[in-house]
Amino acid sequence: MPLSSKKKLAPPATQPSIQPVRVNRFLASAGLGSRRSCEEDILEGRVSINGSVCRNLATRVMPEDDVRVRGRQVHQASHRYILLHKPSGYVSTRSDRYAARTIFDLLPSDASHLFHVGRLDKDSEGLLLLTNDGLFAQNLLHPSRGIDKEYEVTLDQPFTPKVAAALKKGIWMEGSVARIESVKQLSPYRIKLVLHQGLKRQIRVMLGTLGFKVKRLIRIRLGPIKLHGLALGRYRDLKKEELEALRQTTSTAAPKKLRPKKAIPRIQLAGRSSDRMPKAAPKGRSEREQVSPRKKERFTTRNTKSFQKKGIATKERKERKKRF
Repeated sequence: MPLSSKKKLAPPATQPSIQPVRVNRFLASAGLGSRRSCEEDILEGRVSINGSVCRNLATRVMPEDDVRVRGRQVHQASHRYILLHKPSGYVSTRSDRYAARTIFDLLPSDASHLFHVGRLDKDSEGLLLLTNDGLFAQNLLHPSRGIDKEYEVTLDQPFTPKVAAALKKGIWMEGSVARIESVKQLSPYRIKLVLHQGLKRQIRVMLGTLGFKVKRLIRIRLGPIKLHGLALGRYRDLKKEELEALRQTTSTAAPKKLRPKKAIPRIQLAGRSSDRMPKAAPKGRSEREQVSPRKKERFTTRNTKSFQKKGIATKERKERKKRF
């Protein structure tokens, strides 16, 4: 039988092996917060794996491992995604002794293990997403993803195009430049803003710096998810198509291009301009070729005279030795 007629045997089917995950990702998927907050628990020795304290962030965990945080065993829970229409007067936190009302007062008891993606301050309202998927939250919040966060703002005085240009140019706050991606004026006192950053009270601080007071602030959109149709103070689980749209947005969003660093200016010396500063000679030349001809001449003459003096002194010493 010719070789070409032989049937090739298919390789045996193999079951996909379960891969271990890093401990911070395991804790984030268990609903204990973002990976960064979980790293703090690991470094401070609050996490133990199979009875041993773990402080190494590179440690990997299997599903059957016994992982405990502050002595309480944790498991990877199924992910849940809730959309909340936050009213004004509620604080975005799980517990606060100084806050009379928190966003978890609006949620069912089985959602107490969720954490909010981003935050809205007490006086703000609108769309707020809660989940126990730490990796998903990190991808959604990171400024390099460029996810749109859209707000409607009501001001105490008329808005002008000059102010819009200042918001787009940027204002220095918290050690960095805060910018608004786009501004649209809806009425003399109402505007619509889109931003990618998430600095603390960014919109209120930027407008306050320009002399405005925010009377009402509502977040109406997060990426492809809109607030439309959800009553104030109500919540609902994200639909499957909404979740897929969010994941598609975070996976396809291109990271921001880093701006080129500005050239460091030359140091100007007193009484001398930067153009008169000596320039470095091209590579390959010797040190003596880099010196000006005039300096080279003085250098050669001075060395020649010193060599002559040394020669005379050496000759005199030899003559003295001969005498004695």
